[in-house]
Amino acid sequence: MFTGIITGQGHILDIHDAGDRHLTIGCDWDCATIDIGASIACSGICLTVVARDAHSFKVEASSETISVTTLGNWHKGDKINLERALRMGDELGGHIVSGHVDGLAEVLSITPDGDSHIVSLSVPADLAMFVAPKGSVTLDGVSLTVNNVTDDSFTINVIAHTWDVTQFGVLTVGQKMNMEIDMLARYVARLNSLNKEA
Repeated sequence: MFTGIITGQGHILDIHDAGDRHLTIGCDWDCATIDIGASIACSGICLTVVARDAHSFKVEASSETISVTTLGNWHKGDKINLERALRMGDELGGHIVSGHVDGLAEVLSITPDGDSHIVSLSVPADLAMFVAPKGSVTLDGVSLTVNNVTDDSFTINVIAHTWDVTQFGVLTVGQKMNMEIDMLARYVARLNSLNKEA
C-alpha cells in the first residue's frame, strides 16, 4: 500500500527484455536498505524489487503490466516518480493507493494559475463513474484532488511544490499518465451494483 506522496525521483539506468522486462532504476535513496521483495511504486506502478546495490534497484514487469501502463514507453534516462511502501505508523498524507493502474489518462491542457497549474485530462470511459469532484485520484503515483468533472474529462490543480518535486514539472499535452481510481470509490460502486442485482 502507498499514500501517493512521492518520496523520491528515479531515473532509468537500464532496460532489457528477457522473458519479462527488466529495469534498473537509480535514485538518491540508500538502496542497500531496501529488502528484496519490497514493493515500490514507480510512477504509480507497484513493482517488486528483485535486486539492489547502494544506489539502484532492479524490478521486473510482466507483459500484462506493460500493456496497461506507460511502462512500455519508458526509455533509458527517463525520470520517474518513486514511493516506498507504507509502513505501520507512517503518516497517511495522501490517500490509500494500491499501485495497481486502472487505466491511462491523457493530458488535454496545462494552464498556469498563480503558482499552481490546472491540468485537464481525459478519463477512460470505463473509469468515468469513479471520478468525482473533491474525490481522490492517483496520476503517475501522485495523490491528487479532483476539481471539475465532465462526462469524459476532469481537472486537477497541482501546487508549485508538487510541480517541482515530481515529474509533473515536465508534463506535456498529449502525454499519457498512469491512473488509479480511489479505492473507496471502487468499493462503493461494487456495493451499488450488488444492491441493484439483489
